[in-house]
Amino acid sequence: MAANQTPQTKLLVVDDEPDIVELLSASLKYHGYEVATANSGRQAMEEARRFRPDMILLDVMMPELDGPATLEALRERDETRTIPVLFMTAKAQAGELSRYAALGVAGVIPKPFDPMTLHERVSGALGWDAI
Repeated sequence: MAANQTPQTKLLVVDDEPDIVELLSASLKYHGYEVATANSGRQAMEEARRFRPDMILLDVMMPELDGPATLEALRERDETRTIPVLFMTAKAQAGELSRYAALGVAGVIPKPFDPMTLHERVSGALGWDAI
């Protein structure tokens, strides 16, 4: 566990694929994070307001409300405006990465991801040193 990280560090994982949510959640919990989950953009907005996470891992491609639209909705609310967001996506080409950066995300985790090093990506996005 990193020096600045405590077991109370809260992450919200948002993906419409239950298997991915389960894998992300298990990997992050193993590394000491407290994790809440959501399966849609709308559910993510409510869960973010209730759970008050330190960071949100947000899938880009979801039905109804995709990642960028969810991010925009989160930025419109005072209680969720400043929560850092990491996008997760299979579309991680230079053009998409530039577009995501312009939206103000803390970073992008390409899919498929390695669950054994995921915590390092999250810690790095939060400005911490991973173990």
